[in-house]
Amino acid sequence: MSEVKNIQVQDITILQEERNNMKAGKVWGVTELLEANGVLEFHRIEAKAGGVCSKHKHKYKWNGFFVESGKLKVRVWKNTVIDETILTAGQYTKVKPGEYHQFEALENTVAFEIYWAELNHEDIQRETVGYIKEL
Repeated sequence: MSEVKNIQVQDITILQEERNNMKAGKVWGVTELLEANGVLEFHRIEAKAGGVCSKHKHKYKWNGFFVESGKLKVRVWKNTVIDETILTAGQYTKVKPGEYHQFEALENTVAFEIYWAELNHEDIQRETVGYIKEL
């Protein structure tokens, strides 16, 4: 049986701060989670020259890349074509949900990565229609 713990609001705040300041080593460099909430994730990445992340996709999340310094190549697989975008300091690109992508540091690079989900503006399902009631 698992132990039940009483967690106070202060403890939750500390846990959120720890989560928001997490660094994780990767083969290609380091990623640091700066912010995560119900609508986005924001990471700072330091990629070593020659470092390449996995080829992957996200079901629902967009993935944006903003380069602070260095040079980053972002590959996106679009059916039979591989779209490659090279970003330098001050440049940004984004990848749609469902598209395989990966990045490669062409030199030591510091970049920011943001993830967000797009609302489906067609998601309303009406059971009735609106009307004006006669008074």
